[in-house]
Amino acid sequence: MSLTVSNQLPVVPPGTVEPLSPQAASAGYWLSVWQRLRRDRVAMACATLLLLLVLAAVFAPWVAPANPFKTSMLRRLLPVGSVGYWLGTDELGRDLLSRLIYGGRLSLVMGIVPVVLAFVIGTSIGVTAGFLGGKVNMAVMRTLDVFYAFPSVLLAVAISGAMGPGMSNSLMALTIVFIPQIARVAESVTTQVAKLDYIEAARMSGASALTIIRVQVLGNVLGPVFVYATGLISVCMILASGLSFLGLGVRPPEAEWGLMLNTLRSAIFNNPVVAALPGAMIFVTSICFNLLADGIRSAMDLRR
Repeated sequence: MSLTVSNQLPVVPPGTVEPLSPQAASAGYWLSVWQRLRRDRVAMACATLLLLLVLAAVFAPWVAPANPFKTSMLRRLLPVGSVGYWLGTDELGRDLLSRLIYGGRLSLVMGIVPVVLAFVIGTSIGVTAGFLGGKVNMAVMRTLDVFYAFPSVLLAVAISGAMGPGMSNSLMALTIVFIPQIARVAESVTTQVAKLDYIEAARMSGASALTIIRVQVLGNVLGPVFVYATGLISVCMILASGLSFLGLGVRPPEAEWGLMLNTLRSAIFNNPVVAALPGAMIFVTSICFNLLADGIRSAMDLRR
């Protein structure tokens, strides 16, 4: 009996499922993560509030009701709800609402940029050390432990004090503070992934170390490290505000929430509500970043 070749598509036996391609599987995973995150009302509310803060900071020249640097000794320390000054004025008579909006620019930059830089540098260091292992891993991680041993606040103050005040020095100091923390997480996850069977199969197939890291390792490492780094943004904002409060960060007359707390200290007894507004902005923003990071972490854990 002769067999004839048909142009029809192959028939899949009942009860079997066609395997998905790696691209389709990855797309399906991130789609499920987004769907789970979208159902988290707390995380979405925090994301919406953070988006509004970012938009207000970006479009500050059009959103702010007044010039944030214009002083008036006749209008200093006006209370909240004053005519023409919804949130009152500071110790130099400057509109506090405008300064809070403009202050969000520097505060968000000081909180996000160091974490992004530390994420790139720390992940590169941690993945390399975890994948190579052995003496390379030992040398790299023990060197980072020297920085990791110091509390974040003391290390940031020490580095900023040594380099001098200024925004660029503060960004560099905060980046150095967070590199060891992110590198340790990346190294831990990479060490676990490097022991899996498909990594050994990739080695046996003759793939180079760079190719294995780029194709096989990073896809499993970036997710946990990204979630951890998102949670560090709130810590970075608090540290950056602390440096400005101590005079080691942004310098006057720039508007930055930590610096505004420092300059309004003298008004804490005369007008405590106005003096507390920059601290309230720091608190709300850091809490939103924390809750958003928790929501992303829960959404990425599909076993829950």
